[in-house]
Amino acid sequence: MTSQSQGIQQLLQAEKRAKDKLEEAKKRKGKRLKQQTTETIRKLTSSYHKNMESMMKKLLSMICDINPEVHPNFRHAV
Repeated sequence: MTSQSQGIQQLLQAEKRAKDKLEEAKKRKGKRLKQQTTETIRKLTSSYHKNMESMMKKLLSMICDINPEVHPNFRHAV
């Protein structure tokens, strides 16, 4: 009878260790996913800011480089 209860105790301890390992693995996976998400967001934000800066420079250069000209079909009314 005692060997049977010892066997049950060993099984319960093994089950607890397995459960603890599984919980630890889940925590590591959660941390890893959070780091990957943070890194992806950082990269996207950086890319967005670079693209926005580039587009603003192009837009400003187009606006500032306008040379006013009179249209060839314009007729001055006297």
